[in-house]
Formats: sequence, structure tokens, C-alpha cells
Amino acid sequence: MFTDPIADYLTRIRNAQMARHKVVEIPASNLKKEITKILHEKGYILNYKFEEGKPGTIKIALKYNPKTKTPAITKIERISSPGHRKYTGAEELPRVLNGLGIAVMSTSRGVMTDKEARRDHVGGEVLCYVY
Repeated sequence: MFTDPIADYLTRIRNAQMARHKVVEIPASNLKKEITKILHEKGYILNYKFEEGKPGTIKIALKYNPKTKTPAITKIERISSPGHRKYTGAEELPRVLNGLGIAVMSTSRGVMTDKEARRDHVGGEVLCYVY
């Protein structure tokens, strides 16, 4: 049992990229599935597959630069934790690397990036920064 499954999800991706793995398997949850979809839409991961079963899993194909072999994700960082939640209003939404990165947020309208939240004028919990 994990106390912070989102931090575990981010750490598995970070560790797999440092070890230059092509695929990483992560225990599934609905929130992790939504974060995975956002990472794929924004081009940070190559592909993903949700495998059903009793303990469902997410298989993520990691993305690397073909020439330099560097990972597409430079940094992936947990912001809000179970012991210290970080909420932000629609007016104070974070800008990651002056708009070059994304902040993944959990809002009343679902999981979305900071740009989408700004467009919809909605605030929420800042889950992580990715750049």
C-alpha cells in the first residue's frame, strides 16, 4: 500500500528514463490513466496501453531524442502531496518554465493542464510539473 500513489507513478517514470528503459509498467488507477493521457497528448511519452485485470497496469513507452538519446522529460516533479496539498485559484495558475512545461492539475472538471485550466477559468490541485 502506497501513501502517495502519484509520487510513486512519477518516480517509476523518472527511474525508468534514468536507466534508459523503453517501457515501464505502473499499477493503474483512474487518476494515473488521466495523467498518462495528458503526457501522451503533450508529447512527453511515445505511447501507452491500459491492461485490464484484477490489478490493472499501465504500460508506458518512454520517448527519447533519436540523435542524442536524451529523455523527452527533463524533469517530472510532484507538487501537491497528501501531507501538504497545493491548491490554486483560476487567477494564480502556475506557469512552468514560462509556458514551455506543463502543470498537471486536478480540477472540478477533471484532470487537465494549466493551459486548459487557464482557458476554462478553473482552479484546483496542482499535481505535478513536467518539462
